[in-house]
Amino acid sequence: MPVTVTARHCELPDLLRQHAHEVAERLATRAGRPLDVSLLFDVEGGVPTAEIKAQALGEELLLAAGRGDDHRSALDQAEGRMRRQLEKPGTRRLRQRKSTELDNV
Repeated sequence: MPVTVTARHCELPDLLRQHAHEVAERLATRAGRPLDVSLLFDVEGGVPTAEIKAQALGEELLLAAGRGDDHRSALDQAEGRMRRQLEKPGTRRLRQRKSTELDNV
């Protein structure tokens, strides 16, 4: 599973990049069959932000963002929001199937 870590308008230390990969791997285990996870770090108005996008096979794109005093706390907040999305009952949508004669019995 490819993990993309991008930084805009800021520099990320190697320790934070390593932590971001660990977070992506933890989220991927909950996502079922993940195709791609991307993490974006940015500074908006002087506030560090983190954004996580996750795509799983047959699922819709999930997006979670966080803001904090530093990029690590923003990443932790975004991870919590992504976990809640993955745990929602409606996240793993069942595919619609055609009704059969046995369904009407």
